[in-house]
Amino acid sequence: MKQYLLSIYQPDGPTPPPEVLAGITRKLDTLNADLQEAGAWVFAGGLHPPSSATVLRAADGDTLVTDGPYSEGKEHLGGFTIITAPDLDAALTWGGRLAEAVAPLPVEVRPFRG
Repeated sequence: MKQYLLSIYQPDGPTPPPEVLAGITRKLDTLNADLQEAGAWVFAGGLHPPSSATVLRAADGDTLVTDGPYSEGKEHLGGFTIITAPDLDAALTWGGRLAEAVAPLPVEVRPFRG
């Protein structure tokens, strides 16, 4: 079984209101339970905003530490799920369910190497 990264991208800006997040959280909890029951769930998590990031860059024997996101953009990685699936079609099915749970946010499905 291969592992796949299901990435959720969200626009920069304020966090949605609690009543919107409650519905999304309920759908994600159901999806995660289904993934676990199917033996496909490995790990999932949401991320703090890009402004909380710290970037490390090694150069000339030193490590440069910079506050803030690595790249500037209008969208950022908001959360992710790692799953196991027998093939890309199965991973896309799970990714489709994740996309339904977080609609209208896009979900990217990528296999891990190896």
